[in-house]
Amino acid sequence: MSVDSTTDVQIETTAPDGVKLTDGAAAKVKSLLEQEGRDDLALRIAVQPGGCSGLRYQLFFDERSLDGDQVFEFGGVNVVVDRMSLPYLGGASIDFVDTIEKQGFTIDNPMATGSCACGDSFH
Repeated sequence: MSVDSTTDVQIETTAPDGVKLTDGAAAKVKSLLEQEGRDDLALRIAVQPGGCSGLRYQLFFDERSLDGDQVFEFGGVNVVVDRMSLPYLGGASIDFVDTIEKQGFTIDNPMATGSCACGDSFH
């Protein structure tokens, strides 16, 4: 763990109780950031109320640094989780799949006790 003195944000390089970005997902995020021509963005993962099971995931690029953010670094990619979402994401693994059936980011979350058929919502 290191502390970025410009923002006083802790940066984790291992995430036993936090989120994990697989190598494939980190490569995809890095590729998307290169396409955007931005190196100041991080992948923010948030849990918001909504969906048919009560909670839903949000993944988006963000340049903000919010009070209480936890930052994880994987292969040169920063993943940011706000303090309210972190308890819902303990041990979650984010991957990127690219198959004939499906393309996109997937979240394997051991904290989720159930999900809906669409896969976008959990409880």
